[in-house]
Amino acid sequence: MSLSCSDCFSDLLCSEDSNIIFSCGGDELPEYSSDLDSNPVDVEESIAGLLEDERDLAGISSCPSHHQLIEASARAESVAWLLKVHRYYGFQPLTAYLSVNYLDRFLYSHHLPKMNGWPLQLLSVACLSLAAKMEEQLVPSLLDLQVEGARFNFEAKNIQRMELLVLRVLDWRLRSISPFCYLNFFSFKIDPTGIYTGFLSSRATDIILSTIQETSFLEYRPSCIAAAAILCAANDLPNFSFITAQHAESWTHGLHKDNIMSCYESIRQVMLKSKPKRQPKVLPQHRVMTRASIILSDDSSSYKRRKLNNDSWEDDDKRSSD
Repeated sequence: MSLSCSDCFSDLLCSEDSNIIFSCGGDELPEYSSDLDSNPVDVEESIAGLLEDERDLAGISSCPSHHQLIEASARAESVAWLLKVHRYYGFQPLTAYLSVNYLDRFLYSHHLPKMNGWPLQLLSVACLSLAAKMEEQLVPSLLDLQVEGARFNFEAKNIQRMELLVLRVLDWRLRSISPFCYLNFFSFKIDPTGIYTGFLSSRATDIILSTIQETSFLEYRPSCIAAAAILCAANDLPNFSFITAQHAESWTHGLHKDNIMSCYESIRQVMLKSKPKRQPKVLPQHRVMTRASIILSDDSSSYKRRKLNNDSWEDDDKRSSD
């Protein structure tokens, strides 16, 4: 159904001009990249800069108590819907991550009138729209984003108002450091030859997307999640099964093996929980016969043959006497 929420959600009436959605107010925010084609020294410095900026830009990672403010089931439902739309349109992995990041940061800083229902759905659509505008070359219309079982359909003007509210609450900081920034760098730390780096990064990306529905990962910094995901991916390859959290700690300053190991174990639990259960193999039923039953069966058959033969003989005798 279509909702007009102007009267219900007065906070959506913001004074910001939609033409400045992506401006930085004169202060340019840094671009975050994991490109390894430049000088190795520059790459090391870039990664060190990302680690230094994480605490400021993570927004909620240092506040584990924040999930007490969010109804876990309502958040899980919203994130599940975001991932469905992400797959439906084939968006970039970073688009999915950013949309959930905006959602969590907003809910930490701002209280919705209702923690489920249409307000949360409207927020989800706005966060996805903003993330898509940041990362995608082709962005569906606001109406077309409301697919894959969206319970409510909102008018474009109401979604735009919600976008402005999200921008205001997030202090217009849409560029957030993500675990994807570190994947290529950590992959080359494991495999300097570059033979398996593509697999490691791709596999770790899938692992990260499978974890963002869980609130327990909000307490980990992006670099820690990236290191743990790369470890999980490396353990899938016999050549790198020996890589541990202690190795990962040495990849760059700012990583801590205890945090990496804790995150690694959490990822394993999620993977184990989401792994499809094997259906038990149903074997065809065969009748098992013991030696005694075989003997009895043979005796019974012999008796039947004798009885039939006797009957046949009796019939022959009768015919002869006639």
